Amino acid sequence: MRRGYLAGAVTEYVQQKSQALQFVQNRLVHLNQTYGFVYQRVSVKNQATRWGSCSKHGNLNFHYRIIQLPPHLADYIIVHELCHLRELNHSHKFWELVAQSIPDYKMRRKQLRTIFVRST
Repeated sequence: MRRGYLAGAVTEYVQQKSQALQFVQNRLVHLNQTYGFVYQRVSVKNQATRWGSCSKHGNLNFHYRIIQLPPHLADYIIVHELCHLRELNHSHKFWELVAQSIPDYKMRRKQLRTIFVRST
């Protein structure tokens, strides 16, 4: 039984990965107009517990299920990771950067915490 469920999760990931990547790339272009940050690779993955991440090399990673979120929450995740390109931490400066595009980021962050990432 579990094996079939995992196969279903893998199938869902494969089907939605390219769609999620296209969505994220389009939103990055739009949302980065505020910042003008330079990023390297953009990837969509089936991360176990994260909606997104940013490496010290400027690579941005997003969970494929980002396309299943309401648009305002997906935008919050994308802006959050974009701002890590300047501040690779969660300092006051980081949150000031996020607030430039998402003034209600605290409310969106709270909403996002009620949604689980895990697909298994």
